[in-house]
Amino acid sequence: MQQGRRALLGLALLGGVSRVMSAHAMPQSGGALSALRDPDHGRLDAELAAIFSDPACQLASMSVIAVRHGKPVYQRQLGHRVIDGDASQPVTARTMFRIASISKFMTTLGLMRLVEEGRVTLDADVSTWLGFSLRNPHFPDQPITLRHLLTHNASLRDDAGYAWPADRALKDILVPGAPHYGDGKMWSPRAPAGAYFTYCNLNWAVIGTLMERVTGERFDRLMKRLLLDPLGLRGGYNPSEMGAEDVANIATLYRKRTTDTEVWDPNGPWIAQVDDFGKKAPAPPPGIGNYAVGTNATPFSPTGGLRISAAGLSTVMLMLMNRGRHEGRQFLKPETVLSMLTRQWTFDGRGENGDSNRNLFYAWGLGNQHYTDQPLTGHQVVEGGGFSGIGHFGYAYGLRSAFVMDPASGNGMIMLVGGSSTEPELQPGRYSSMPRMQERILTALYRHAIAA
Repeated sequence: MQQGRRALLGLALLGGVSRVMSAHAMPQSGGALSALRDPDHGRLDAELAAIFSDPACQLASMSVIAVRHGKPVYQRQLGHRVIDGDASQPVTARTMFRIASISKFMTTLGLMRLVEEGRVTLDADVSTWLGFSLRNPHFPDQPITLRHLLTHNASLRDDAGYAWPADRALKDILVPGAPHYGDGKMWSPRAPAGAYFTYCNLNWAVIGTLMERVTGERFDRLMKRLLLDPLGLRGGYNPSEMGAEDVANIATLYRKRTTDTEVWDPNGPWIAQVDDFGKKAPAPPPGIGNYAVGTNATPFSPTGGLRISAAGLSTVMLMLMNRGRHEGRQFLKPETVLSMLTRQWTFDGRGENGDSNRNLFYAWGLGNQHYTDQPLTGHQVVEGGGFSGIGHFGYAYGLRSAFVMDPASGNGMIMLVGGSSTEPELQPGRYSSMPRMQERILTALYRHAIAA
């Protein structure tokens, strides 16, 4: 009964996803992206070009897509996936980016397929599958579930890190008294699992490792089987296993800075931060040849390591809008999609049930953020309002990314930016917790390609 009440509450809060998703006849595939450029979008082209070249915050690369009423209506690529003088390579529709935390949303899709198969359940103690007891030592009687992990309510924290070498097992890090437990900073002393929201990358280290444990498959290969291959997507969590053509289409992520520091410098050169494969092929994660599957999936970064194109993300978006259906096949059951998108946690406004991280987080589903379009609390996606829904943001190594969709209208936006000349946090947004550059891009896409 508790789970049923939660689902009904989520439906009300999300704005009737079930009704709208049933009513809309969404397309079954990503459509012909090569035909998206509309001559009427000249104003949007010009606005994005101005944002891209703004001297206050120049961008290294950009790939965006807008979806309107369930159909892709606009795409644009700017800049270079490799910046190397005369050998520079432009961003194209095939360019893949390391999408940072949007990867969590994609990892969740793979996990939900295992839920459908009955391999795991959302509300049982994860210790059942991990092979060791995962309990907050401050609250040892409170089990931790996948629902807790997916909603950042597991009482885990990133203070002790969230990625380790292949030869280091999670049980030797997370269990009190284990060889690498240290002083236990990964556990919150404040509240037990289920009582307090804190955004935590470590949750997805546990999820990825659990997925390996129940399937016996290495995480990168498992996600290829569960997500990428069924949807016909290029990319993956491990570039060393990609073909040469795909590797050549991965964007290097950049910052402008001096060559010997980590400080942004708008007058400095573009310095590669990650995925610099122009002259050297990607190497396998260190020690992965002797890796014991199911002990530590973090070398593949379930939390942030997926390389995929904006077009690939639009295929995922359209599948979700189409109630889990892709090209005539049911990738996920409609009820699974609904349970993912149903709201699980909402900030109480006082900080008693969670940390909003300076108003960045207000509501959460299973592996996805909810955008409530509330100007008074700073939770707007576009300037002036008008867009609410679900999705995820990402930032790492200079990248800024956004995957936002409104199931009620079939509208959505995808933004991948591969680096900036200025620290984005130094140019805060006017109406949200996003940097101003990101606000401007999403607002331009919404105004000119969706609301127009």
